[in-house]
Amino acid sequence: MKCKKLCKPKSFRMILPVTGLLLLGFNGTGYSQTEVEPWGNIIGIRVNGQPMAFETSLRVVSKDWSYIKSTGQEKQRPKYKRSGNQQIVTTAIDSFHFTEVIEEAGKGSAKINIQVRATTKENANQVFFNLSLPYEYYANGKLQVDHENPVSLAGADSGAAARPVMHAVRFVSRLRQLEVLFTEPGSVFIKRETSKGISRTQIYIPIPVQHLPDEQTVSKTFVLKASGEIDRMPVTLRLDTLVTGRAFKGFGGNFRLQNAKADPQVIDYCLENLRLAWGRVEMPWLFWQPDINENPIEEARAGRLNSRVQKAMEMAQRLNKMGIPIVLTAWSAPTWAIVGTPHFRPGADGVWGNPLDQTKEAEIYKSIADYIDYLKEQYGVEVRLFSFNESDLGINIRQTGEEHAALIRGLGAYLVSRGLKTKMLLGDNSDATTYSFIYPAMNDPAAYPYIGAISFHSWRGWETEILEKWAEAAAKMRLPLLVGEGSIDAAAWNYPDIFGEPLYAMEEINLYTRLLAICQPESILQWQLTADYSPLAGGGIFGHEEPLHPTQRFWNLKQLSSTPENLKAMAITSDRPLISCAALGDNQTGLYTLHLVNNGTTRKVNLYGLPDRIKTLRIYTTDEKWNMQEGRQIPVKKGRARFTLDSYAYTTLMSK
Repeated sequence: MKCKKLCKPKSFRMILPVTGLLLLGFNGTGYSQTEVEPWGNIIGIRVNGQPMAFETSLRVVSKDWSYIKSTGQEKQRPKYKRSGNQQIVTTAIDSFHFTEVIEEAGKGSAKINIQVRATTKENANQVFFNLSLPYEYYANGKLQVDHENPVSLAGADSGAAARPVMHAVRFVSRLRQLEVLFTEPGSVFIKRETSKGISRTQIYIPIPVQHLPDEQTVSKTFVLKASGEIDRMPVTLRLDTLVTGRAFKGFGGNFRLQNAKADPQVIDYCLENLRLAWGRVEMPWLFWQPDINENPIEEARAGRLNSRVQKAMEMAQRLNKMGIPIVLTAWSAPTWAIVGTPHFRPGADGVWGNPLDQTKEAEIYKSIADYIDYLKEQYGVEVRLFSFNESDLGINIRQTGEEHAALIRGLGAYLVSRGLKTKMLLGDNSDATTYSFIYPAMNDPAAYPYIGAISFHSWRGWETEILEKWAEAAAKMRLPLLVGEGSIDAAAWNYPDIFGEPLYAMEEINLYTRLLAICQPESILQWQLTADYSPLAGGGIFGHEEPLHPTQRFWNLKQLSSTPENLKAMAITSDRPLISCAALGDNQTGLYTLHLVNNGTTRKVNLYGLPDRIKTLRIYTTDEKWNMQEGRQIPVKKGRARFTLDSYAYTTLMSK
């Protein structure tokens, strides 16, 4: 599906007017300045859009402080929901159950109520509300308890002794201030803790649970108040159109069918309103050939094609008819094709998935090729790439890097012998962090002819030096790079209300902008463009019964997907740390697109380096209020453009 001009949603019954979108939200409410992760950690409070960063957590600590357990991503199984101006998280650590309510309390302020319930009678452990202060702001900061004289934070370690607090604890530095207001007298422990070679001040506020009766609840309430310097300095962006990289063919999506009732409406909406350059669908291998002694093609031709297989093939056919190339991925295997009993969660040893049975190599190759052949013959789909999902981890087929290389050699050659053009996808890794998994195949000349592209999933490993490993691999192999599953939290299906929060939307598009700049992928394939991780709300999805409508995440994805096809990555720099930027362009056609994420307050921008023939730029903005809103055209004179970036917003500039 091609779209040379900026795609706008077509006018049909699912599209709501802007006012309707603003009123509906995910729960029909406005949003907050307090940024709460769904596992309960507050990561900052925004003041005029400027993040005043810190991080809170709930911690269970042994009496002698020999171990500490804290709330964190994928450490517990929390639940998150929004109710008006409150964000509510329920979670558990050991025998303690927590309910944390974070409520907006005025500019820069949040009221926090923590309820703790013990499920055992004897509680030797201690429970704390913890504050971790950013080293870059508070390394030379001061601590003030009530009206006492301020003391150096660096030297404030209280050891085993608690500092009594009547009203407030203040943490003050030149650029940041954070205040904890107590609703009743309490105490704090100040401790120096070292992590990754950096020593930081940790503030522990006790929540008394030692004598809490079984199944009884204790409650503690604080108010956090953040303030500090607002960075309003103008931003300088420098574009170099002479430094070009790989082409971005466009945005893509995953279409693994999991919800027969809710999936169709989301798929229809996304396919109607997004330009997609790649699609990834499931091969339900388990249901294609459950019995090794059956011929799956004969079974299908006899009218005994499993309904799940049929729907997956129809999904591939639909994308194919739209001109969208297909990645075919198997998540699991028939029992005859694996070693051991199938398990879809880690065992006692912490290991996920099952390895393939190497004694069934010939049967495995034939079964997969039969599926691809039948899909081509009966549905007209020429599968571009094949993979096992996250086999580095075992979701749910597990391989070593060497086994992955052997599969590419063996299955790749077999597909060629069958006259199929399908190539193998190198990696399709669970995260960016496991890049060494692809090295055996990269270093195997016999595997190279069968590799069509490289892929990783963006759930973890966002550090620049890790992402650069994938860019280097693609450059070395001279192959396209795909982000096979794009998003930011693999556990978010447990707390889907987070999908409606600006925090999630902005973290996601910020990552995508960095991926464009660092990795230069051919496509980023959203997980998913179905009801699972849906970028739409309502329609019964996640229990929300209001009419189906796009969220801020959807408009972010639409704005990204509107990038013209096959623009090449170009060098661009920003002189301010809160601006993420990526540039794409074509020096022959004169088409240029810049994606900018402003993680701070409203600010002026000076952009340099545009070609002289560019006279105007179109500007589009998505944030909590605006849905890909087009602003006034920006004049360009002698390669320079001046404009304003809205606070905490995603902005795209496009040449005409």
